[in-house]
Amino acid sequence: MSTNAKSHNILWVDDEIEMLDAHITFLEQRGFGITPCSSGDDAIALIGKNDYDLVLLDEMMPGKDGLQTLVEIKDIKPYLPVVMVTKSEEESLMEDAIGQKIDDYLTKPVNPSQVLMIIKKHVQSKKIVTGRLGQRYIADINRMNMTLNGPVEWTDWVDAYRSLCEWDLELDKYPDEGLAETHRGTHKEWNGQFSRYYENNFESWVNSKDHPPLSTDVIDQSVIPRLKEGEQVVFIVIDCMRMDLWMKLETLLSDLYHIDHNFYFSLIPSATPFSRNAIFSGMFPYDFAKLYPDDWKAYPDDEVSRNRREYELLKKQLADKKIKVENGSKYIKVLNANESEGLPKRIENYLSSQLVALVLNFVDVLTHGRSNNMLLKEIVPDEAAFRSLMQTWFEHSSLYETLKMLARKKVTVVITSDHGSTLCSRGTIAHGKRDTSTNLRYKYGDNLNCNPKEALLIKNPDRYRLPSFSLATTYLIAREDFYFVYPNRYNEYQRQFQNSFQHGGITMDEIILPVATLKPKG
Repeated sequence: MSTNAKSHNILWVDDEIEMLDAHITFLEQRGFGITPCSSGDDAIALIGKNDYDLVLLDEMMPGKDGLQTLVEIKDIKPYLPVVMVTKSEEESLMEDAIGQKIDDYLTKPVNPSQVLMIIKKHVQSKKIVTGRLGQRYIADINRMNMTLNGPVEWTDWVDAYRSLCEWDLELDKYPDEGLAETHRGTHKEWNGQFSRYYENNFESWVNSKDHPPLSTDVIDQSVIPRLKEGEQVVFIVIDCMRMDLWMKLETLLSDLYHIDHNFYFSLIPSATPFSRNAIFSGMFPYDFAKLYPDDWKAYPDDEVSRNRREYELLKKQLADKKIKVENGSKYIKVLNANESEGLPKRIENYLSSQLVALVLNFVDVLTHGRSNNMLLKEIVPDEAAFRSLMQTWFEHSSLYETLKMLARKKVTVVITSDHGSTLCSRGTIAHGKRDTSTNLRYKYGDNLNCNPKEALLIKNPDRYRLPSFSLATTYLIAREDFYFVYPNRYNEYQRQFQNSFQHGGITMDEIILPVATLKPKG
């Protein structure tokens, strides 16, 4: 017996195979090549010689039964899909079969349509999905475009960006270069529209109480209500984690937690000294810069010192809002792999306190490191690879182990990010003095200037609740996929930073951020 030259070749193993002639004819008329086989031994021999797309395997056969045959099939070809066909629905049998990595099962008596559907599910699903992908994409994007072309609320932009991120993950699974190119164009177009929307509204938002959730509202809206209810809370900020990266992590946590989604808009500049301090303080940069004037009195190349007050700011925010935290609060910052060792145990030891705050810098370190490391650029050439690497890191991380432990301990977890990042491809010239800040997506200094089509120029920082460092302080905030270069170093910056992930500017990727509340299951 040999496989026939059909589009998909199926091996059907059953000791009463002659009773299935009508089923086999039905499937062959629909373009499938069916190789009939009446014993486990014959099946193993055929699989060793031929290529099959799927095996239909009878569970009850004389001699070598279905489970024994299954073990040997998986030894020879571990990734060959096997569908068990059984007369029994006993739980123990199903557990044994699942333990041996069956891919699906059918219960006798089976009809031809059932068999056809399960074959299509396993050997044609990718082709079917890919074929309909374009139609679904166009329908979804057209629907969102109609919304974005009318009067727009901030929630509409959240929905639009979530849709883009969901399509990112879909296209990662079912690559289609033509559709991917269209998707990149949609993403770029919407980022331009979002920048205009954000700039038109941001000044009024930060000067009134009528605004969407901002960095300043994260703890007040997502952590404090849990504390008031008497819940134990671990609050986690993953630096530079944008929404599509969170979606990759979420798939691994859905078995452990019930996940409630909220969203907020980062302040500008969408960078740690401004946005993360705003989270922990509940204040705008103008206000916490006045609180710690020595930290904010110059234009430093190194802004790390401005991030050292987070725990002080957190305690001040809770005290100002008269929030009593049982047994106080704890704070941990993990800057590198060495500091992450033993993290689950450290967090567990802190659970006598009602609130534990944790900051992790892995994604931010990866984002910055990629710009200066050719090996990282090879490993992470694009956004799909970035998402894949993020999931791989998380699966093997101390953070994942910590979240498993917290699920067992029935602790509520709130996870968010301080800002995202965007893949930059175009340089735009920034004009300024030598002491201008060196950031690539935002700058502050005296009398800065730029192309007004490519960046937002802020001449009055106070109106944006930003600190001033002199009478002439101005800010530049990059739009879309631009990054700042200097006129005298244009080519050098182009070579080093083109196609690099940066943050601090105005795109959906940097600004629209998830806040997930995780309640342990069970």
